[in-house]
Amino acid sequence: MIVKTVTKKSILIVLVLLLAYSSLFIYLTTEKDEDNIMTDVGRLMPTKIKQVVKGQEENSLIDTVMDANEQDLKLSIAGKRHSQGGHTYYPDGVVLDMTDYNKILHVDPERMTIHVQSGATWDDVQRAVNPYGLAVKVMQSQNIFTIGGSLSVNVHGRDIRHGSLIETVNWFRLLKPDGTVVKVSRTENSEYFPLVIGGYGLFGVILDVELQLAEDELYKTRTKEMSFKEYTGYFNNHVLADEGVKMHLARISTAPDSFLKEMYVTDYMLSETREDYSSHSKLNEERFTFLTKFLLGLSRDFDWGKNAFWKMQKSFFLHRSGNTVTRNNVMRSESEFLEYEAKNDTDILQEYFVPVDEYEAYIDDLRVYLEDRDLNLINITVRYVGRNNDALMSFAKEDMFALVLLINQGMDEEDISATGETVRGMIDITLDHRGSYYLPYFEYPTKEQLKEAYPASEMFFKEKRRLDPDERFINQFYEEYGL
Repeated sequence: MIVKTVTKKSILIVLVLLLAYSSLFIYLTTEKDEDNIMTDVGRLMPTKIKQVVKGQEENSLIDTVMDANEQDLKLSIAGKRHSQGGHTYYPDGVVLDMTDYNKILHVDPERMTIHVQSGATWDDVQRAVNPYGLAVKVMQSQNIFTIGGSLSVNVHGRDIRHGSLIETVNWFRLLKPDGTVVKVSRTENSEYFPLVIGGYGLFGVILDVELQLAEDELYKTRTKEMSFKEYTGYFNNHVLADEGVKMHLARISTAPDSFLKEMYVTDYMLSETREDYSSHSKLNEERFTFLTKFLLGLSRDFDWGKNAFWKMQKSFFLHRSGNTVTRNNVMRSESEFLEYEAKNDTDILQEYFVPVDEYEAYIDDLRVYLEDRDLNLINITVRYVGRNNDALMSFAKEDMFALVLLINQGMDEEDISATGETVRGMIDITLDHRGSYYLPYFEYPTKEQLKEAYPASEMFFKEKRRLDPDERFINQFYEEYGL
């Protein structure tokens, strides 16, 4: 009887605590909504805005732009808000949330194209085209982002035969700052084409777009481990020179025992037969996310965790070498592990582009610099992106290796300052090696670094003010670097 009584009391206490917690959660959430505080996935730039407008119909989006002109309000554009430098909001401004403007408008199997609204995600696109045996040409490694957001930062991915997203765009429709809508292509209203793609939402709202598709090819994987010194030669001779290799991904160690020395690479080689395609064509869903999150957690907190995670990663992918996978499923990497919402720290991204022939010397310099720095670096992915200057703010001035860095940092002013100093140092090293850096991240770089990495930036911001003289579309990135 005593045990039962205690159990009943314990259950009652737990229920009361849960009720109290739920009430507090609802209160805090309500307060946050009432205060209109917006932030992004990095959570380092919480900002009070005027309101959020959900984009659902084209006419309502046009009305919102016209109202903003009449009331002299500032507009920003948001998708999944994975940009981390205030690119999707502005103090006391109106945010156009495009995530409900997400229809698949048409799939053309014969022309191998898709017409899609900008708030749709790559997952939406994959689900629409997969039944036709088609796939995306260029996108990020994860499929959770919106098409409009990806266009606005001109993404690249694992495909080594198609570099930047801009290469796959036939045309798009743009809602301009004056409220009019125009069709933009390489021949029609063409001045907007190199500005809007990679333009960070500063020239208007991308309403919909026609993208080129690819065949949903069947690949065999090949994973090898090697020293960073071997990587450039391996890539040039066994990946880029082999037309049968269609996609490629590499990782370099951030574990203390092998820091910036060991690598493993995975190549995706065209299968000699499509006979097994139907048995592999079903789209993969998230798996093992809990395990990845757990191991990343150990990597954030312990050096031994970084060592263990590296060894397990390497072993896992080496064991899977020789597996068969479709193109669509290569582009459906786990994404839920990116969700990290600790109270006192956060994960941020940096991405640095360095010419292929500079890679070995660059890694040596980066290692020497970081060995004396207190930077919690938990992952580096290496990709390849071919030279492309179609976008005015192109990051691929040459054939580049792209290093995507995942960094854990504190959220107080002291931690932000310390991380900023280290990041600026890494960017200096990158620039010394003829490199550049990606712009969708926190405002750590200086204006001088941006100008050196993007020589066309002065022209870009000048064109922004010419085509949007009232600066109707604005964000914190533009305020920091464009004014």
